[in-house]
Amino acid sequence: MNSRFVPDTSTAIEPLPRVPLAAIVTASYAPDFERCRLLCETIDRHVAGMAHHYILTEHRDVALFRQLESGRRSVVDERDLLPRWLRAFDDPLSGFRRRIWLSLKTQPLRGWHVQQLRRIAIAGHAKEDVLVFCDSDVAFLKPFDANAFWRDGKVRLFRRDGVLSNDGHDEHRIWSRNAGTALGIDPANPSSHDYISTLIAWRRETVNAMCERIEKVHGREWVSVVGSARKFSECMIYGRYVDDVLDGAGHFHGSEEFCRVHWNGAPLSDDQFRRFVDTMAPEQVAIGMQSFIGTDIGRIRRLIGLAA
Repeated sequence: MNSRFVPDTSTAIEPLPRVPLAAIVTASYAPDFERCRLLCETIDRHVAGMAHHYILTEHRDVALFRQLESGRRSVVDERDLLPRWLRAFDDPLSGFRRRIWLSLKTQPLRGWHVQQLRRIAIAGHAKEDVLVFCDSDVAFLKPFDANAFWRDGKVRLFRRDGVLSNDGHDEHRIWSRNAGTALGIDPANPSSHDYISTLIAWRRETVNAMCERIEKVHGREWVSVVGSARKFSECMIYGRYVDDVLDGAGHFHGSEEFCRVHWNGAPLSDDQFRRFVDTMAPEQVAIGMQSFIGTDIGRIRRLIGLAA
């Protein structure tokens, strides 16, 4: 079901409070526990202006991650966020090494799919005005103030303008197209913008309105709509909702990335790691070493000056 693109201005977007409450949101799982522990330590050391830190995990990982809880940090069970009809199993096709989420309402989903669903669903659980998304394989190296995410009552929406028109972005174009389908945007109105990064912010109330929009367009739960296409990006869905449905209301755009990420390839040598850090842009306060690359967490700790 699709509708002709007309920005929806029927719902007023109220300005944020002068000093909004903000929360960091991290979706993680057991193999990334030590990376998540390092993230927590560096948040506590370097980040100001955050009221809370939510760690979102599968049910069987909750007890493990509870070790990281504190007065301003809590672990949220997936079962408290997502419908019970979406269930996790050990996947026999992977020799029971990987997990798969099955239901009659979605495609078979992997952990990285469900982490995205959790990040959307936390908006219905949290109370803070602004949600800041940070992956568990990130570490803060410099002081950072959450005030960077808002100004004049608006939230900063990360956006790379027009990059999907360039070569080499085929998968991102699919994610963008599927985001438009979920939101009921006419496919004759594609987007060329990319919204995907880590250390980005969303308005909590806008996320909830986005989910309501999806359910209104399709007549069923937003989880079943999003999960019916295995190629999706929560960042694309939110970005297109803000820009294409709300015409940017309640947000301003920023293209600078606050986190420098080593996305793929081999683990960096010590010298390469030091150069990676030394050449961070002035606005960058954190680094991300993608966990699937396999960089030893002990090495990362040593190279950023934190004892194991």
